[in-house]
Amino acid sequence: MTRIKYYKDLKDFIDILKKDDELLEIDTAVSCELEITEFTDRASKEKGLPNKALLFKNVEGYDNPVITNAFGSYKRMNLALGGQTPIQVAERINSFLIKNIKDSWVARLELLPKLYELANFPPKMVEQAPCQEVIITNTAEPILDKLPILKCWPQDGGPFITLPVVITKDPATGIRNLGMYRLQKYSNTSTGMHWHPHHDGALNFKNLKDQDSLEVAVAIGPDPAVTYAATAPLPPGIDETLFAGFLRNKPVELVKCKTVDLEVPANSQIVLEGYVKAGEYRTEGPFGDHTGYYSLADQFPVFHITAMTHQKDFIYPATIVGKPPQEDCYMGKATEQIFLPLLKQLIPEIIDLNLPIEGVFHNCAIVSIDKSYAGHARKVISALWGLGQLMFTKFIIIVDKEVDVHNLSEVSWKVFNNTDPLKDCIIMEGPVDILDHAAPITGYGSKMGVDATKKLSCEGFQRQWPDEISMSDDIINVVNTKLNNIHS
Repeated sequence: MTRIKYYKDLKDFIDILKKDDELLEIDTAVSCELEITEFTDRASKEKGLPNKALLFKNVEGYDNPVITNAFGSYKRMNLALGGQTPIQVAERINSFLIKNIKDSWVARLELLPKLYELANFPPKMVEQAPCQEVIITNTAEPILDKLPILKCWPQDGGPFITLPVVITKDPATGIRNLGMYRLQKYSNTSTGMHWHPHHDGALNFKNLKDQDSLEVAVAIGPDPAVTYAATAPLPPGIDETLFAGFLRNKPVELVKCKTVDLEVPANSQIVLEGYVKAGEYRTEGPFGDHTGYYSLADQFPVFHITAMTHQKDFIYPATIVGKPPQEDCYMGKATEQIFLPLLKQLIPEIIDLNLPIEGVFHNCAIVSIDKSYAGHARKVISALWGLGQLMFTKFIIIVDKEVDVHNLSEVSWKVFNNTDPLKDCIIMEGPVDILDHAAPITGYGSKMGVDATKKLSCEGFQRQWPDEISMSDDIINVVNTKLNNIHS
């Protein structure tokens, strides 16, 4: 079994990156307006810089360093998970899931709360915390003005906090939620709160009844397991701090905020405390987004800051998103594999899943299945569109179980050869991702499912399906022997 590395905090993780030659330290003076983005984009795409995490130690006008691209490769993503690969995390999750569960949707949905059994790592409350070494409750002092917040792309509406762990509670149940929603800086003490209607933070805001505001805390730079957990598509009601504890094999330490009734990761670099007021909206954006296009300006709630706490010598973490590949691609690929066991529990005929980087997570899913009856591919397509954030997937491609979904050449060959566009494509309307700029209405548009499996006669296919070309085994063995003789 893989020994899981426990990181005390972000600095501990940075030390490991440096030790493993995954960190490039930059002493040259750089601006947090556009320049850090250009450095990071070049590193992500290996255009003149190696693909490493970048630690900017001399940010013009600020006293603290900035780190970007910390999760931006398969190796660094594995390190962020404590030295585990996403598949190893998935195997740990799978070991907790009930085996031989009855084959019914009700039974499988009842399985989801069993994820709580993963959480032998409940968060631990502490009285003192590194994130509260410095406490600023006088909002006349520099708060956001103290932080090297990046303006990432030329048409951005302003500087954005791009790697915030936003913490809220359900007003009715008190259940805590961690999500990641960008924050556009408006002033020293206010930002936008860019959460979409399906996000748990937005639902908590929507569920305000007699209260006129929702308390919010923002942890910037907790340990990497907490940062990743905030992005993970967990089933409803599961606390992300429990999942982070499971990932790091050690409970997450939490501390009470100073001005709001919330708990935050104690080893965060920076914490912002405040509230979002019901009925108050302001223009947020544009923002150069992970689709590679600008998401347009729109109305979003305003986050008012009542306090900031931080470590004395904090490091400010940021992520750059834009045309793939970028750092978020590797976080998304980890999610793809980590949550595959859960997907298989709900749809057991699924063999494998690929959310290609070019599809920016919500535009394309390639799925292999063990097909056994007429319309099986269509059933899986419909089931996937009915599951959580997979409802936003614009293109779902279904292939047979022997196809390697991660080999885009093989998948393309199957799609282009095995489909009759009229009969094998499903086009329907429904919810799509808010960032899908091609949709005629924000958040609502069309989606396509493609059945690229071998067709059965019971599906109305009246012709003989041809065999794939392959060489006979005896000839393969003969040629292998002859090649060995040549090479020897």
